[in-house]
Amino acid sequence: MEPLDTSDKNGMNPIFVEWGGNYVKLTWHPRMKITKSIIVTSVHAICFRGGNVLLAHIKNRGFNYPGGHIDPGEKIEEALCREVYEEGYVKGTIQYIGAIEVSHEENPFFDPKGKYPLIAYQVFYRMDITECLPFLREYESITRIWVEPDEVPFVINDHELLKLVLNDALTLNSY
Repeated sequence: MEPLDTSDKNGMNPIFVEWGGNYVKLTWHPRMKITKSIIVTSVHAICFRGGNVLLAHIKNRGFNYPGGHIDPGEKIEEALCREVYEEGYVKGTIQYIGAIEVSHEENPFFDPKGKYPLIAYQVFYRMDITECLPFLREYESITRIWVEPDEVPFVINDHELLKLVLNDALTLNSY
């Protein structure tokens, strides 16, 4: 299903996507400040090596940027490095890019007692890979591939905001 474009009070262009049979509003906020009052549900990295982007093939989800949920007591950056290692078997230096706001405010089926809050954020970092380790398949990834940045949209089967995240990652200077 094609996402529907709209606009909000901040001049951003949110999209609506269908996740689990529900419409969810997603809005990209480059360099948004993360504070203690913001609920972060997941962390993700656009990982670069030799000009290419790392994509991990996750069981039952296809190819995407490495990332995942934050474990209890874990800091955002710790979770990011753990998830990138578990899904891509790489390590590197990171720079914060921004966050995608995930809003259920317009979802008539939102369950306030469910797994996710009404509004939460997925945070994104750029990682410049310093170590590429053997791919052991110990976790949920099936494989990893290296893709030219222009080819990423043809490999990832997800929402269009991920293109904006990639573009912002490309504008950051590597270490």
